[in-house]
Amino acid sequence: MMLAGRVIMGLGVGGIDCVIPTYSSELSEDEARGKALAQEFQSNIFGLLMAFGINLLVTVVLGKSNQWAWRIPIVVMQVYPIALMAFVERLPESPRWFIYNGRETEAQAALNTIYGNDGDARFEDLMDSHEKEKGQHVSYLNMIQPSHPQFHPTVITIMCQINQALTGYGAVSVYGPQIFELLGFSVRTSEVLTLANYTSYFFLMTIAWILIDALGRRKLLVHGSLWLTVSFLLLALCGGLAMHRQQFDISYLLPGIPGTIVLFFATGAFGIGWLSTVWLIPTEIFPTTARAQGTAISVIIWGLANFAITLLTPIMFNNLAYFIFIVFAATNAIAGVWTWFYLPESGGRSFEDNQQFFVDAKEEGSWQVRKIRGGEYGVMKYPNPEDQGDTLVDAERVPLLRRVEDQLPSMDPSREPSRDRS
Repeated sequence: MMLAGRVIMGLGVGGIDCVIPTYSSELSEDEARGKALAQEFQSNIFGLLMAFGINLLVTVVLGKSNQWAWRIPIVVMQVYPIALMAFVERLPESPRWFIYNGRETEAQAALNTIYGNDGDARFEDLMDSHEKEKGQHVSYLNMIQPSHPQFHPTVITIMCQINQALTGYGAVSVYGPQIFELLGFSVRTSEVLTLANYTSYFFLMTIAWILIDALGRRKLLVHGSLWLTVSFLLLALCGGLAMHRQQFDISYLLPGIPGTIVLFFATGAFGIGWLSTVWLIPTEIFPTTARAQGTAISVIIWGLANFAITLLTPIMFNNLAYFIFIVFAATNAIAGVWTWFYLPESGGRSFEDNQQFFVDAKEEGSWQVRKIRGGEYGVMKYPNPEDQGDTLVDAERVPLLRRVEDQLPSMDPSREPSRDRS
């Protein structure tokens, strides 16, 4: 029963993980795709926080030997799929999906529902894009053929998920209590600190959806890797002091308190830099004919990579102890370097603009972002404040505070950037 349930649940979660990033991106403005998905992931973290909180509560109240300590969490989580099934019909279908399947009338109705008076203009833009892609068919086999145009974006998608796994934060998420124990805390204190870490994680995700469309994907990923590398090196130092505290005749709090602060900081660095970005990028770099396949490949690689990390982490814990943090520091550095060299900036550009990168890369004969069109794809585009956002400019020409301010909710319609991207 457990194995059958795991397979069914895996298919369900995998399907949702494929659909939500694509659906979110296709319904969002070009300049707000990151914000929309980061807010979704903040909700995801709330679910993680709630699950751990319920587990801890029932364990403390009922005791680990009581069967309801594991039955109650399983019963409670049924509320969410039931609620999803009850309300999903109220959501509009993706207009791009309608057009791709030849249902133009329904596509226009969906656009009018989502965008109101702008729906007709958007319908024309989507029809123009569809005409360029019409008749193209992309199979999964095509996507792993080096000669096919979708091979390059597929490799980027695969490496994004592998690099996310290399950050090591999947291990921290699963084995949080054990890490706090390694820092010298008792089992119960470690569980409470893990809950506090998840709470901090949830609130810090607000910074992610504010910055992702202001700084861009590349900067968040590279800076996230940098801060995680530093954090894991500090955790290795704190872990070493904790394990040898009797030898040094020091209290467990001396390494435990700074280690906890660093771990909280690392959690925020991962959430802001690496959590939502790697799920967003596949939805932005593929054409409509391959977007679903690209997102599915992303989910598959995510599952395999996290399986490997989750499997290896307890083995490394048992054999390396606190030196495991040095391993994760090194893998974070590798992830950051690869991202800087090979990942194009997809924020602030239309789907079609992002696909042009791969055409230019083929003509240039290089995958290094800095070598393609003078590094143009290494910077984020942003609505130009000098002409009320009618054109896009290098985001570095727009003050950061202005960019951040634009991502915050505003009741003033005059501050909304122009939607004209022609």
